[in-house]
Parts: sequence; C-alpha cells; structure tokens
Amino acid sequence: MNGLLEIASAAAAAEEDAATRSNTETGSSFAACSLDNYLAQPDHTMDARIAAARATLGTDVVLLGHHYQRDEVIRFADFTGDSYKLSKVASETNAKYMLFCGVHFMAETADVLGQPWQQVILPDLNAGCSMADMAEIGQVEDCWDSLERAGLTDPAAGGLIPLTYMNSAAAIKGFCGRRGGLVCTSSNARAAFEWAFARGEKILFLPDQHLGRNTAFAMGIPRSEMVVWDPYQINGGLSPDRLKAAKVILWKGHCSVHQRFLPEHVDRVRAEHPEMQVIVHPECRWEVCQKADAIGSTERIIEVIERAAAGSSFAVGTEIHLVNRLTKRFAPLGKRVMTLDDAGCLCTTMYRISPQHLAWALENLVEGRVVNRIKVEDDVKQWARVALDRMLEIRT
Repeated sequence: MNGLLEIASAAAAAEEDAATRSNTETGSSFAACSLDNYLAQPDHTMDARIAAARATLGTDVVLLGHHYQRDEVIRFADFTGDSYKLSKVASETNAKYMLFCGVHFMAETADVLGQPWQQVILPDLNAGCSMADMAEIGQVEDCWDSLERAGLTDPAAGGLIPLTYMNSAAAIKGFCGRRGGLVCTSSNARAAFEWAFARGEKILFLPDQHLGRNTAFAMGIPRSEMVVWDPYQINGGLSPDRLKAAKVILWKGHCSVHQRFLPEHVDRVRAEHPEMQVIVHPECRWEVCQKADAIGSTERIIEVIERAAAGSSFAVGTEIHLVNRLTKRFAPLGKRVMTLDDAGCLCTTMYRISPQHLAWALENLVEGRVVNRIKVEDDVKQWARVALDRMLEIRT
C-alpha cells in the first residue's frame, strides 16, 4: 500500500511541476491551485465546483469527453465522441480553451487541428495510451531506415506508403505526412488502405497490428502476405525475403483493452445466449473478429444498436464504460446490451481523469492560469496536419 501511495504522490507532483511550467509560459506570477488538495476530496464534492467554474468561464472553454471516459466526468462534456470528431468539433467553436477528457494523443490531435489562438488542456498528464506508446518516433524512423536500405521505399520498386491510426502520437502522424502517407480512423481504414495501394505496392501500418490485419484481410489480402515488425528485434525480426513478399507490414502494437477479448468469449456468448448478436471493435484480435457477427468502430457500434428493432440483443466487444452507457440507454427501448467479457475491459489510462482533475483544471482557468497545456511543436504540427488533411481525400 505504501508503494501505491508513493506512486500517487509522485504523479501528483509531476502534474504540479507541469502546472508551474505552464504558468511560466503564460506569464502568471501565481502558483497553481494545489492538485493534492483536490485529490483528497470525494468525487461528489467536485460537482458544484465544476459547475460554478464552467458558468464563470462560459463559452471560453469547451469540454470534450471521449466515449470511454468515466460517467462522473463525461456528464460534464459539451461534446462526446471519438477523438477525431471531438477535435474537429472543438476547432470549429470560438472557445479559447479545449479541455480534453481523453488521453494524450487525443489532446495532441486537438492542438494540431485547433486554431492558433486555441489552447488544449489535458486534466491529467498521466492519461496516456498504451497503444500509442508502443510506436515511438525513434523506433519508427529506425524501421523506415531499414526498409529504405532494403529498397522497399523506392517508388521505382513499387513503393511503400506509411499509414498511421488516429491512436498515435503527433510525431508519428507527422512522420507519415512527411513521407507521403496519411492518418486513418477505424471507420475509414479500408478506404485509407485503398488510397495507399493506389500509390504504392506496400503499406507500413502503425501502430495497431489488429486493425491493420482485420482491414487487410477484409480486402482479400491473405495473412501470408502480412508480416509484423517487432521494433525490439533486429530488422523487425523479419528476413529480407519475408519483407519483400509482404504487401502489408504491421507494427507490433495493440490496444490493451481490445486485445483482452478472446475467441472463447464469443463461444461462451453463443452457447449461453444464442439469440445475441456479437459486435466487436476492429482493434480486437483477428480470431475474435472472425467469430463476430459484425465489426465496427465505436460510432458504428452505436449506430447498429440504434437502428436495431426492439427485442434485439447484443454482446459488445469494446471498452466497458461505453458498454455500460449503451446498456442503460437502450434498456427502456427493449434492447439488451452486455459486454462480451464479463470481467469488463476498462481503459485504465482514460480512467485516470477524475472529477478532481477536471475541477482543478477549470478553477485554475478561472484564476487565469493554464495548467497541463498540450502543445505540439510547429514542424511536427505542420506535417501531422498534412497527414490528417490527406485523410479527407479518401472515400469512405
């Protein structure tokens, strides 16, 4: 227990250091409100403070809540949705501050797409994404160098197009933009693959191997023509012959939430609830997706359940906070929604953002202080924006 308290204390100290740095950037001569004072209070005591701060700030701030965010936080959001949708919507508002209740890469995307006068705040800097962290820019650059030496990036030899999933760091998005690639979402991944294959014979897909594999397989590409690049092995753990034969090079990354769903979870639902439809996110393993009735992005999952007739029932393979909200929302309409795995798959990094963090960030804004600002370097922002803008070229 002492170890856990030390970790919590260190995390709080890191955020306070970040707040101090942010105050220096904005020219504030005051110390930020102590986060420790907030974390010591119960969740429910933050409600009135959050509401009061929001009323004071008015339209100067917009609160963004990702689908996987906990209920105690997302209920304060002005907009809910996936990361790209939220970033786009916020950039079209007149808000000076985007307070993103999501994870780090989402806040970076909001900064890339935002107006020059908008500032992005992440309530807890420890809210990262394990998948995004699995592809570090140095590793990706080393991979590209190896592929270049092998002659695979040469347009004369067919060419290699880098694609990255939205769930990646801004530096990875910028890497793809600089090298003729683009960003995709789980909704338009297939269209992105088609766009890339019209420009090159091979694809390097970052950072989620499962989304890449599921997308390529659905396009008729056999698994024998896909390889996985392991950044911790020499030459990705692949022979030159395997690389040359592959049409799709998948980065060895995954979502820690969706990878927990297993084929046996689908089998159990089939045995215990044969009337249920199984719908899963494409970040799930290929074996799970092959057993499912439908595969879809978060927005697609919601849409399928919305359109279903009363009496329909679904076992859903995605993050538990979203599943629980769908269960409550559709129960009065005669639709049953349950999680594919009874253990419940929680996005622990998203869960780090609490009402206390939200109140802390808002009350500092009321006092004229910006804490935990997320700011992407100009050069990275330029090329990441190029990769995001190219995404608009593709047809879904």
